[in-house]
Amino acid sequence: MTAYTFFGCALTAYGTPLALFLLTISSDPVKIIILILSAFFWLLSLLLSAILWTAVVPLKEELAFGLVFSVLFQELFRFLIYLLLDKADTYLKKLTETEETQIFANKHILAYVVGLGFGLMSGAFSLVNVLAASLGPGTLGFNGEPHNFFIVSAVMTLCMVLLHTSWGVIFFSSLDTGTYWQTGFVVVSHMFVSCLSLLNSHQSGSLYPATILPSYLVLVVSISLAGKVAGGSVTGLKVAVVGGAG
Repeated sequence: MTAYTFFGCALTAYGTPLALFLLTISSDPVKIIILILSAFFWLLSLLLSAILWTAVVPLKEELAFGLVFSVLFQELFRFLIYLLLDKADTYLKKLTETEETQIFANKHILAYVVGLGFGLMSGAFSLVNVLAASLGPGTLGFNGEPHNFFIVSAVMTLCMVLLHTSWGVIFFSSLDTGTYWQTGFVVVSHMFVSCLSLLNSHQSGSLYPATILPSYLVLVVSISLAGKVAGGSVTGLKVAVVGGAG
C-alpha cells in the first residue's frame, strides 16, 4: 500500500512537469542549461531564507516569519536572473548562433524555461520528505491525523510548480513591457498562495479545501494571464486543440 501511495503522489505532483520538460525542453541543450541555472537561483533563495531563519533566533519557531521571507527571496532571485539574462542577451545570442534553439529569439520561451526551473526545484524540495515518509513503515490516520495528507501535498506541489512556470512568463513580460502591476500580481499571488499553506497545519486536515481551491483558482488566473502576455488567445487555443485532434 505504501508503494502505491508513493508512486501515486509522485506521479500526481511530477507527472505534468515531467511531461512539460520532455516535450518542450529536453531536446534543446540550451534550454536545459537555462533550466538548471534557474533551479540554482531558486536554491540560492532557499539558502538566504535558511540563513535568515537561523540568524533570527527569537522567531525560529514562527513558521509565518520564514515563509514570508522565503517568498520575498524567491521573487528577488527571479528578478536577479531576469537581470542576468537580460544583460547577457546579446552575448548569449552570439554564443548560440550555431545551435538550433529559439530560446533567445522569443523571450516568452526563455521566461517559461526559467519559471519551470523555479517550479521543478520548488516542487522537489516541497515533496521529497513527504514521499520518503509515504513509504512507511507508519500509516497516517490511526491517531486522528488527516488520512489524505499525502495526496493533498502532491496536489499542492503540482499547483506550485505550474504557478512558478506561469509566474515566470508574467514576471519577465511585465519587466520587458513596463506593466508593473503584473509584477505586483506575481509577488502578491505568490505570497497569498504560500500563506494559504499555513492553514494546512490544522491537525484534522479540515481546512485543506480552503487551501486547495483558492490556490487552483489563482493558478487558472495565472495561466490565463501568462497565455495572454505571451500572445495567446481563445481562438488560437481552439485552433490548436482542433488541429491537434485532427
